[in-house]
Amino acid sequence: MKRIEMPAGLPGPVVLLSHRAPVAFRRTDGERTARRGAGGLVTALTDLATQLDDVRWVCAAGGSEDVAVAEEHEGTSVPVVLSDEPRVAEGDTGDDPVVPLRLVDVPSEQHDRFYGEIANPILWFIQHGLYGVWSSPDLGDDEHRAFDEGYVPVNLAFADAVADEVEAAGGTALVMLHDYHFYLVADRVRERCPDALISQFIHIPWPGPDAWRVLPPSMRDRLVRGLLGCDVVAFHTEGSARNFLTTVQELLGLRVDLDAMSVEVDGRTVRARAYPISIDVAGLRDLAESPAVARKAEDLEESLAGEDDQLILRVDRTDPSKNIVRGFQAFGLMLEDHPELAGKVRFLALLQPSRQDVPDYAAYLGQIGAEVARINAQYDDLAFEPVDLRLVQDLPLAVAAYSLCDVLIVNAVADGMNLVAKEAAVVNRNDGVLVLSENTGSHQELGEHAVTVYPFDIRQQADALYEALTMPRDERRAKLAAAAAVVERNDIAAWFSAQLADLAPGDG
Repeated sequence: MKRIEMPAGLPGPVVLLSHRAPVAFRRTDGERTARRGAGGLVTALTDLATQLDDVRWVCAAGGSEDVAVAEEHEGTSVPVVLSDEPRVAEGDTGDDPVVPLRLVDVPSEQHDRFYGEIANPILWFIQHGLYGVWSSPDLGDDEHRAFDEGYVPVNLAFADAVADEVEAAGGTALVMLHDYHFYLVADRVRERCPDALISQFIHIPWPGPDAWRVLPPSMRDRLVRGLLGCDVVAFHTEGSARNFLTTVQELLGLRVDLDAMSVEVDGRTVRARAYPISIDVAGLRDLAESPAVARKAEDLEESLAGEDDQLILRVDRTDPSKNIVRGFQAFGLMLEDHPELAGKVRFLALLQPSRQDVPDYAAYLGQIGAEVARINAQYDDLAFEPVDLRLVQDLPLAVAAYSLCDVLIVNAVADGMNLVAKEAAVVNRNDGVLVLSENTGSHQELGEHAVTVYPFDIRQQADALYEALTMPRDERRAKLAAAAAVVERNDIAAWFSAQLADLAPGDG
């Protein structure tokens, strides 16, 4: 990964906040073990944190052993070695990077209300346009209680942990908050630490003001006002940034400047900005060349594709926003339209079950399985099933599949960015074609080098899959090379550096 240079004039240290931690502690056979955290955001922040000279990271204690580690350090930061084999730092750590982690433990019932009833599904569903408002949501006593007794106090607990770190540094710091879990944090940190420089990056779409009218003013106004404690509110796309300012204008009655992309609040200027996130290109390519990925690729080549066969791939969480069922329906329709492809095209779906404690997510996983069973039963006379569905979280397997696929489908209903599209573009070695939803943030960068799909139009998606599978080899190769070049130019280091440049004094 390219070296990150801190611009002159920015306050130190950097205090990061994310819900998920970069390391998870466990107790195995009586011994404490640790593994690196999963997920695109925490991986990106880990890569960045290990480069910074003075960084503190506030995150949630995710399990009983995390809590035990936090208690051993009496609620203060835990020095953690963030290497491939993470551990609590003790003695000489050599060249391994050490990052102080502030593991925040909140009561389980309170956290369940915060996370399982408000952040997911309510905020997630609003911001991805997943509600059918004729039937949902229904906001009753339980939901109001979850907000007042879950989301609010958990946000305040994390805000106080962040403020403690800022005050320990003398009251000035660059505070970088992340995502939709923490819309009330910035305002509280601003109250306690008025000299802090605060940004918040929201990694999911921000819809227009009408979408927020699902919530009563007692909830929505407080969420939006909480974000106005920031100096910069950041998103992946210009559209989300504009939607945020329009929401501020229409719901709070504040005057915004859409030319300057800013709003004046309490004598301060709050700016809305867009920085499309990316990936560590060099790191992913190194992984793609590793023995672990080579073994997975060999297994896939033996099990999935003959010499003239083609492979469609999707890699996703089983989240309703990912539009997985419609993607399978489009594949089934394509096979009906083009029966000559039956037995010559395989669809490999590597899906990670997501939030199965939320009823909507559990039901969606059942719908996925039912659609796969329907398609495979329709072609039970073939030597193999058209759809190979694997419920697995296996990064080497995903990277191996990226490298081999002829087509990668990303047909999300809505997605802040979608890094799967970028990952596949830089490691595919089969002139793979990207079939990409117009409703993903990545479409703004990669759309002209992909086959665009409209996520609610199953007919069009079926035709797009056929177009991708039958595209001339030279055109495939050119599109892939162009997409890879875009990702290489705007890698994860460029994403972070752009934010720092905007936050530096005299910029913006």
